[in-house]
Amino acid sequence: MGTNAVVGSGPVGLERLSRRTLLASAAATVTAPAVAQERYPDRPIRLLVPWTAGSSSDVQMRSLAEVAQQSLGQPVVIENRPGASGTLHAQALAAARPDGYTLGQMHLSVVRRPFLVRQPLWNTVTDYTHILRLCGWMYGVAVKADSPHRDWRDFIARARASPGRLTFATSGIATTNHLAMEELAEREGAQLTHVPYRGSSEGMTAVLSGQVDCIADSSVWVPQVEAGQMRALCVWTADRVPRLPSVPTLKELGHDMVITSPYGLSGPKGMDPAVVRVLHDAFKAALFSPANAAVRGQFDMPEQYLDTEQYTDFIAKRAEHERTMVQRLGIKLD
Repeated sequence: MGTNAVVGSGPVGLERLSRRTLLASAAATVTAPAVAQERYPDRPIRLLVPWTAGSSSDVQMRSLAEVAQQSLGQPVVIENRPGASGTLHAQALAAARPDGYTLGQMHLSVVRRPFLVRQPLWNTVTDYTHILRLCGWMYGVAVKADSPHRDWRDFIARARASPGRLTFATSGIATTNHLAMEELAEREGAQLTHVPYRGSSEGMTAVLSGQVDCIADSSVWVPQVEAGQMRALCVWTADRVPRLPSVPTLKELGHDMVITSPYGLSGPKGMDPAVVRVLHDAFKAALFSPANAAVRGQFDMPEQYLDTEQYTDFIAKRAEHERTMVQRLGIKLD
């Protein structure tokens, strides 16, 4: 009987053990993401900003990082990587581990660049995890206060009279502001000479020192206008800017153009959706915080939030738009 009991109980014991093991294994599988989620982040997060320190975008991203790190519980460390028209960071971001500890600013120059070169180093649609869209820039054209160009019409008249003589600074070749200025000149029947810099602040300094005639860039130059050191010729927003009530929009100047170049936050492809949600929620809260709203107001940067799904869709559609635009203008970097 004892032998029979041992033999007979063996399969039953194994069956019970097997069921317990399976249940334990299933429970571990179900709870693993939650456990991983609770641990993220457990060290500082690196945020790549492709502009010089002190530029409008840099100040905005630093503000977001400062607010977001309070809820994340870990520092968000800004790493400036200016150059290549704001795309110097893109390859490093695409190649980083998709663990949520390397993020980067995603903007339209990164979307556009693959269509400007013969051998693209990344595909903006497939090589990144797009987390959320944040806001845009207030662009415009400004000259030094003592410039002979009193307004936009005067500037264009002089440009038509001396093709290629007048110069404009931007934050880089094939940036949104560069292409928009080229299109504006084409519409106006004028020829301008582009002088690219590594960031908006450098372009503004070049205007103030008399190296170039004007800057066509984001609103880093607005404080200089308010201080009387520069004069704005036009803004590229849908409506006039409250801080510059006398400055006309492109629409008022006869051009059906509104240029804000919205940007967002992305990481490498293949990020855990649970980690993406943590980052989305933290940076969305930071975007709508009073502290960040004050910074956006300082630079007249319109809030243009999109969630993860919406932003991913926007990038796919915008990539097709950029490809078409680059082909139409015939611009190539190599």
